Amino acid sequence: MPEYISSGKIMKINKTNVARILDRKNIEYGLVPYTVDENDLAATHVAAELGEDIAQVFKTLVLRGDRNGLLVCVIPGDREVDLKKAAKLSGNKKVEMIAMRELLPLTGYIRGGCCPIGMKKPYPTWIHSTCMDFPFIYISAGVRGLQLKIAPQDLVSVTGAQPADLISD
Repeated sequence: MPEYISSGKIMKINKTNVARILDRKNIEYGLVPYTVDENDLAATHVAAELGEDIAQVFKTLVLRGDRNGLLVCVIPGDREVDLKKAAKLSGNKKVEMIAMRELLPLTGYIRGGCCPIGMKKPYPTWIHSTCMDFPFIYISAGVRGLQLKIAPQDLVSVTGAQPADLISD
C-alpha cells in the first residue's frame, strides 16, 4: 500500500483501480490525497488543496458526438473545452457534455473522480497539448479525494490520448 507523507505523518493510501492498472503497466506515478469539499468539486479547489498551479491540474470530461459516440477530453482545470474544436478532432459535426446521471454507468466514475484511465470502455481520448509543457500533471486517481501525479507522456501512452488544442482561446 502506498504511503504519503503529510505534515511529518505517514498516511496509508488505498490503491485505486487506476493505480493497479498503472502498476501492471510498470508506469511510475504518485497518489496525492486532498480534502474534498462536496460543495466545491472544481479542479480549482483541488489545485488549491494540493498547492499546485491550476495549469498542471487537469480535469476529465466525457462528451457525446452526433456521429461517433462518446469521447474524452482532458483539459486544464480552470479552462472550458471548446466544443467546436472537440467535434472537429473527433470527426463529429457537434459534441455536447453527457448528462451527469450518465457518467457513472458509462465510465464507472463519479463527478469529481473521473479519470481517463480505466473507464468501463476505452473511448477516444484527447488531452490539451499544454500538458506536455510539464514534467508531471495531476488528474483524478478515480475517486474523490485522491489525485494521480503522472508524467504526461505516460498518461498519453496508457490512454492512447492525442495531444491537441481543446480549449477556447
